[in-house]
Amino acid sequence: MTKSEAKNRIAKLKSEINRHRYNYHVLDQETLSPAALDALKNELFKLENTWPDLITPDSPTQRVAGKALSKFKKIKHERPMISLFDAFSESDMLAWEERNRNYLKNSSWLGRPFIYYGELKLDGLALSLKYEAGILVSGATRGNGLVGEDITNNIKTINSIPLNLPPPDLSACQKIGLEAKAATAILDLVKNGTVEIRGEAIMTKTVFAELNKKYQKSGQALLANTRNGVAGSLRQLDTKITAERKLDFYAYDLILGTASPSARNLLAEIGLAENVALLKTRAQADKLAGLLGFKTLKQNRVCVDLEAVIKFQKEVDTRRESLPFGIDGVVVKFNDLNFWSVLGIVGKAPRYMMAYKFSAEQATTKIQDVVWQVGRTGVLTPTAILEAVSVGGVTVGRATLHNLDEIRRLDLKINDTIVIERAGDVIPRVVKVLKNLRAGSEKNISVPSVCPRCEGRVEQVSGEVAYRCLNKNCYAVKLRQISHFVSKGALDLEGLGPKIIEKFLSEGLIKDAADLFYLKAEDLNGLPGFAEKKITNILTTIDEHRSLDLARFIYALGIRHVGETSAQKLADYFQFTEASISIAKLISRFQKLSKDELENLEDVGGIVAQSIQDFWRDQHNLILLEKMRAAGLRLKITPAINSKNSALKGKKFVLTGSLPGLTREEAKDRIKTVGGQVAESVSRETDFLIVGAEPGSKYEKAKKIGVKILVEAEFLKLLKQS
Repeated sequence: MTKSEAKNRIAKLKSEINRHRYNYHVLDQETLSPAALDALKNELFKLENTWPDLITPDSPTQRVAGKALSKFKKIKHERPMISLFDAFSESDMLAWEERNRNYLKNSSWLGRPFIYYGELKLDGLALSLKYEAGILVSGATRGNGLVGEDITNNIKTINSIPLNLPPPDLSACQKIGLEAKAATAILDLVKNGTVEIRGEAIMTKTVFAELNKKYQKSGQALLANTRNGVAGSLRQLDTKITAERKLDFYAYDLILGTASPSARNLLAEIGLAENVALLKTRAQADKLAGLLGFKTLKQNRVCVDLEAVIKFQKEVDTRRESLPFGIDGVVVKFNDLNFWSVLGIVGKAPRYMMAYKFSAEQATTKIQDVVWQVGRTGVLTPTAILEAVSVGGVTVGRATLHNLDEIRRLDLKINDTIVIERAGDVIPRVVKVLKNLRAGSEKNISVPSVCPRCEGRVEQVSGEVAYRCLNKNCYAVKLRQISHFVSKGALDLEGLGPKIIEKFLSEGLIKDAADLFYLKAEDLNGLPGFAEKKITNILTTIDEHRSLDLARFIYALGIRHVGETSAQKLADYFQFTEASISIAKLISRFQKLSKDELENLEDVGGIVAQSIQDFWRDQHNLILLEKMRAAGLRLKITPAINSKNSALKGKKFVLTGSLPGLTREEAKDRIKTVGGQVAESVSRETDFLIVGAEPGSKYEKAKKIGVKILVEAEFLKLLKQS
């Protein structure tokens, strides 16, 4: 066989194998016996071994890699993988709809019908799959929502995930309601652009039972449940172990990304000029995912109103035991995708969808004690110590009590018999005290007058229900603060977990986060468990982090109420043009910010603004920051082109909708390079609104007050002229 003949044969084998794979793993139809399919795979494997330069990333032979990884790399999500608000009752759902109606009360959107799309809430692990020119190039876990772990090789072992996207024909796209031009643009994008598929990796109940039976016979540790089975399988460094777990995957979101030039023309024509979204509904997106070769849940349903949603959830609840996989509720989304950009996100969760979970599982037990844990801001949080009890198959020994007000509301005492509730992965909580079972040995619960760790004075926070340790040198507070500083979401100092931080603290090697940057090899020599290589690795990691990303640094400082998203927005607000800045300059900029300026930032209210101001004016914090500056820490900023002569210097831009050729971050970077400023909301001070597909309320406000509106092509032309 010549190489040309082998190339043709390989192409045909790949197509045939993929066809039968799709039929079996996605459609549940066996159109070729396993033995015959194995024979085709074997032939393909032999041909690729003979001509290795003909091996492509999407070949069926590349589903299982042979070499184990040493660790997982990180992948930053182009769009955050957001978490959801939870509802557990009809009243919770009614309240959600009412909140959305109130949010839209002065908008024309309130007149549109609220039609929903109900989806089964699978009990697995959320994944993001990225395809470029139709080929799978990466797969990642959700992680913290902003950054996940690169588990591409493990994902390839899941047979229901295609390694390449088969572009559906035009007629199939039109059958699901796509307009001809929209369908053409999407097909071009699938072939030549980027597509992201998000969904849930799951382990079926049958596979779970078979694996545990096998592991029991061989004396291996059993899997706790299907969810843990999935998470453990996908985080294996050896893909062969992942492959034996026989995981499955169902798509629940489809994001159309960067398009080719030809697709951009069509997108501009139908998506911007006429303001028509390519995909109009969530149901339509589900069908398109199916056409691209993904499993979608046949139980998903369009619900004409909230009453239909509640009926759907009850139906699913009665049938869930008969399903082949675990679920813990339904996810309810606005079916009209235009609502998504209009309603937007509040905090870390979207307004346009809700996790409507099944009734929580309950059990009774006795409360043996209450312990008070000290957080990184010094707040004392009560935790109930329980007589161990099984709730929903999980043994529970602790339950959250939130605060003293919650204890008083429940009239809870030590030795009480209580009802605890556990819903999905939510930490168990006490929902009721069975007072009729009291025997007289019950004891009142009170907040300690001194900190349980440092014996410092404890006082109630003014205007809040919380109690806080006032000792800024409290050991527990220091431990939590430094552990947060080095954590994955913050500086991500790999190898410096809470146990090592606690060791350093207890040995007196550090007193705060800044002290980490002063550690030397001789300080660590002789510590139990610290060999020379470990010491070298720790010091190297610390040294590599003397140049820090600005947003990560702000988050790492542990400012009360400031999470990762808020930290990024604060970093973006300053519009630094240098490649890096000093900590001293950052302090100066923060101290000049007025409370009004802070409150104008998205999702920053009066309490958060006050907390930010207090942090940057606190002498204790300023001493810590000075120690970091003296240790040589610098803050990295995305370099900007000198914009001194730019006609757009100082101009204020606002972005809304999805741009066809640029991500939101790319557009912001381009604005910064010409000296422009990016704002989150439209006002009379806004110079330009850049509008993409599915624009939100900013678009209407801009038209009303006369702000100049540009589509992407006009925006790029303006930048070029500048």
